[in-house]
Amino acid sequence: MKTMSFIQAVDDALAQAMAEDPHIIVFGEDIPLLRRDLLVRFGPRRVRGTPISESAFLGAGVAAAMAGLRPVVEMYMVDFLGVCMDALLNHAAKVEAFSGGKWTAPLVVRAPCGGGYGDGGQHEQSLWGMLAHIPGLTVIVPSTPADAGGLMLAALKQDGPVIILEHKLLSEMWLEFLGSGARKTVSFDIPAGGTKGSVPQKWEPLPLGEATLRRDGHDLTIISLGVSVHRALEAATLLEAEGISAGVLDLRTVSPLDKKTVCQEVIKTGRLLVVDEDYETFGLSGELAAVILEAGIAFKYARVCTQMTIPYSRHLEDEVLPNVKRICTAAQQLMK
Repeated sequence: MKTMSFIQAVDDALAQAMAEDPHIIVFGEDIPLLRRDLLVRFGPRRVRGTPISESAFLGAGVAAAMAGLRPVVEMYMVDFLGVCMDALLNHAAKVEAFSGGKWTAPLVVRAPCGGGYGDGGQHEQSLWGMLAHIPGLTVIVPSTPADAGGLMLAALKQDGPVIILEHKLLSEMWLEFLGSGARKTVSFDIPAGGTKGSVPQKWEPLPLGEATLRRDGHDLTIISLGVSVHRALEAATLLEAEGISAGVLDLRTVSPLDKKTVCQEVIKTGRLLVVDEDYETFGLSGELAAVILEAGIAFKYARVCTQMTIPYSRHLEDEVLPNVKRICTAAQQLMK
């Protein structure tokens, strides 16, 4: 095993796949700079910069995928998918169904997501619930370098469109950028286990739609994804000191959703706490409750989510986004 940062792991897995498959290309804003190692290795025909026009380059990615390539298209932030949603919603996600399987769009979209550094509601959203709501889209939200690389490899083997959402607070590159210049006083709520971790010597694709149990527990189950998995683990350690045994289940993918493991863990504890940095209403947290109820399981339920537009003010933002304090408080209330 070797140690890598989160973004290093994604890029390393991508490089391995590009060496094996000449159909994989990478493009997006600032890509020659952000993926300069890939540019040096694979050249400007396969690693390309684009103008700042999300509609243009995501639309080009869909067309390239339909024409036989396997493009990896990078958004600067997931929020900017709002500019080019037509390409995903009405074309990439539907082309296979509408053509009876004659056409596919094997497209991977990489998009940084998430808040916790004071950039406001137009740059800090998560949006995996909205994206997973669209039939035909696969939505991946890794929480560790090993998962990030393995799930990237799995995404590149899919015949349909895949969105990989990479939380900015798990990226050393983003942390350096966000805390630079006039923002040197910025601090981040990042649990220690997030940005670096062990990865395999050779990447193998991880199965999509399989959650993983990060911590076992018998009093309640905490389900989360992305950076919030690490906050849930930190909260579980604090709760243990109070005599509360909390398990932590990392979904890893939102669509497909691992309904079987979710139900098994909730049956075991009888209590579910969903920690979701995406919006609370009409989102993942409600879908999980529906899945468990439809399976006929009786359980106690609580959730810690983002409930409103994310404010710029850091002290207000800290109240809105999930954090260790909110998780512990919700768990304590659930045990009552």
